Amino acid sequence: MTTTKPCTVTADADRLPTLTELGRDLLHVSSVRRAMTIGLPFLAMAGYAIFSSMGWWPVAVIAVMALCFITYGSTSHDLVHQTLGLRRSWNQFWLSLIELLSLRSGTAYRLSHLHHHQHLLESSDIEGSAAHMSLIATLLCGPTLQIRLWIWAWKNHPHHRKQLLLEATGVFVLACSAGIAMYWTIVPLVYAVLVVAGSWVFPLVTVFIPHNAEGQTPLTQTRLFRGIWARL
Repeated sequence: MTTTKPCTVTADADRLPTLTELGRDLLHVSSVRRAMTIGLPFLAMAGYAIFSSMGWWPVAVIAVMALCFITYGSTSHDLVHQTLGLRRSWNQFWLSLIELLSLRSGTAYRLSHLHHHQHLLESSDIEGSAAHMSLIATLLCGPTLQIRLWIWAWKNHPHHRKQLLLEATGVFVLACSAGIAMYWTIVPLVYAVLVVAGSWVFPLVTVFIPHNAEGQTPLTQTRLFRGIWARL
């Protein structure tokens, strides 16, 4: 009769790898890659403008869907973490501009997201709050997420209030302009509605699905995705 030796987890199982182990070449971003990363959101916006003006609305909607992913999940995320190798001033410029054209505050995103990493799923982690919610509650909190992030940033980072106010004003002006333009064309208004509605799924896609609120360490508080589809 044989017995199976119980599997033990070593202390190294939860150890985060060092940068040297991962490879310091990860710090290098080529000029071409940098230009592509920054340019993709504008390409998606241009795609929407072209396809919608031609009446190809299904393709135009897909362009906005791509824009939502490219910005919040890729380009803007890289700018938030300053991984593109840009000077701080240029990094902030592109983040604010790209998020502004998506009717969101880049500064509020940066402040709340960095806080999310520093205080993962803690009570003060407003971005990660959906990880503690039910699926229905997560979906319901989506429409108010961007406003709540902005208010949180305003309250907790008073020295950034000037930038927050400028970005909020810019979003308001663009939204009003889209409404006024409706007398001539619905293209800007539909764009505004789509990008705002697109942000409603962020709590579900970026928090509820990839996080585990019951985890005790950063590694167990995030889920692993592998395979052709997804394996949690």
